[in-house]
Amino acid sequence: MTTSSQAGVRYHVHNHIATVQFQHPQSNSLPAHLLNQLAQTFHALGNDDDCRVIILQSEGGKAFCAGASFDELMAIQTEAEGLQFFSGFAHVINAMRKCNKLIIGRIQGKCVGGGVGLAAACDYAIAHHSADVKLSELAVGIGPFVVGPAVERKMGTSAFSQLAIDAGKWRNAEWAKHKGLFAEVYDNLEDVDEAVHHLADTLAHSSPQAMAEMKAMFWKGTEHWDILLRERAAISGRLVLSDFTRKAIAGFKAARK
Repeated sequence: MTTSSQAGVRYHVHNHIATVQFQHPQSNSLPAHLLNQLAQTFHALGNDDDCRVIILQSEGGKAFCAGASFDELMAIQTEAEGLQFFSGFAHVINAMRKCNKLIIGRIQGKCVGGGVGLAAACDYAIAHHSADVKLSELAVGIGPFVVGPAVERKMGTSAFSQLAIDAGKWRNAEWAKHKGLFAEVYDNLEDVDEAVHHLADTLAHSSPQAMAEMKAMFWKGTEHWDILLRERAAISGRLVLSDFTRKAIAGFKAARK
């Protein structure tokens, strides 16, 4: 899938390794069309027999993902539009969950909100030491409802609740590793890339059938997420219309200028 150089998703498959890269000029944030492209890409790769393992990464050397697009959040006018927008996150997480290929996350920088959800939905995440994490949703009057199940599954209820409640606080990559979000953390990007590609190459030479069975085992108990994440998206879609959230998002946008 190819897209413009400004925002979108592209991927290629080489030697049974699929590399999926998303990008957006606003710190790799996630507008609706990008979320849709990511979900479609994971669906396509799940059906591609030439693909045995997937690397998920974002563009550049700074933020991995800044989460939801504030511009699109401000444009939401009805609960139906809110449900549609937040369902984009649900579709991506469920596509990653259902994809029968193991997904390695290359996390080169900070993860906010939905970016933490993406990292949590990876089966194995390898991060740079600058990959601080934050669930900032409560600070803008919503909550990490859609990404919550993925984050809680990976890190446990205690760590998830710490991130969700103290929404303005960054946790560093070592904290995230200790809590299970990241499997490995390195001090420079060259070591991150070496670790990512070494693991991907090893998995590309492993049994596709065995890895598919392992993935199903890892995600056992999440079969109800199609319904659960849609319900959670409806909560976010309702809260995003509140006066509190409107004012909070406007404040965040003004602070960025």
